[in-house]
Amino acid sequence: MTDTPLHNTASDLGAARLIVRLTPKPLRPYVMLMRLDRPNGSWLLMGPSWWSITLASSGRWPDLNMLMLFTLGSFIMRGAGCVINDIVDRDFDGKVARTSNRPIPSGLISVKQAILFAGLLCALGLLILLQFNAFAIGVGILSLVTVLIYPYMKRFTYWPQFFLGISINWGALLGWAAVRGDLTLVPGLLYLGGVFWTLGYDTIYGHQDKEDDVRVGIKSAALLLGDATPKWMVFFYITAVALFAGVGWLANLGLYFYPALAIASLHLVWQVVTLDTHNPKNCLARFSSNRDFGLLMFAAFVVGRAF
Repeated sequence: MTDTPLHNTASDLGAARLIVRLTPKPLRPYVMLMRLDRPNGSWLLMGPSWWSITLASSGRWPDLNMLMLFTLGSFIMRGAGCVINDIVDRDFDGKVARTSNRPIPSGLISVKQAILFAGLLCALGLLILLQFNAFAIGVGILSLVTVLIYPYMKRFTYWPQFFLGISINWGALLGWAAVRGDLTLVPGLLYLGGVFWTLGYDTIYGHQDKEDDVRVGIKSAALLLGDATPKWMVFFYITAVALFAGVGWLANLGLYFYPALAIASLHLVWQVVTLDTHNPKNCLARFSSNRDFGLLMFAAFVVGRAF
């Protein structure tokens, strides 16, 4: 912790959620450490994998078993990523109001305990990964490089959001590889579209901490873009939607895909139009709403494949 006053933002933990209250007290810090009580990040990780599984399916409907495995894997590996990120950022987190009460900087969990817990989560993730073909296993293992690199990027570049996009959208590649055992231009464009989507929503997220980030020396796209953020979001989101449209064309999706894509796109328009980068609660709400965009895109891909 620091003697420097923290800026007035809501705690990252907030009120204890139901899953925390139902968890035995000794395990509660671990639930919070892996953000199991804050599942939006898991939804954002899961979305691209669901899209990819749907596109790779040989039939009208995505493989339910694959969807379930990737859902479980998303929650586990997002948790592992959060633990690794908190270990790396423990000194910074103690100086930022929103993150100062996280389990490591607050002293609820030691660094050694966090490392052991991250190892356990990665082992569980590996058990799920081993259910897939050899090619997919290789693709999945490669994703660990991006998970390990991302936490350090905010020290060196104003674009850590780009590196988050590289990591969190990996399911767009892995989902296809798990179903088909290869990679083509379709999952490649889907992955790239996901990266641009992440550039938009995580820049919104970064605006919650920008004053504290300046004080402690952390870089972010929110600081670089400032009040021009909405204009850049238009670019990020238009590019993402254009790439998703290209995916639909290359994958020979039915015509119903495009109206469904338009409906999902309206949600991104709402984000840009209603965003207030100087209001942390507004930013958090717009960021969190991207779970809904992910589900709308999943519905669009299902409709395009089924009809």
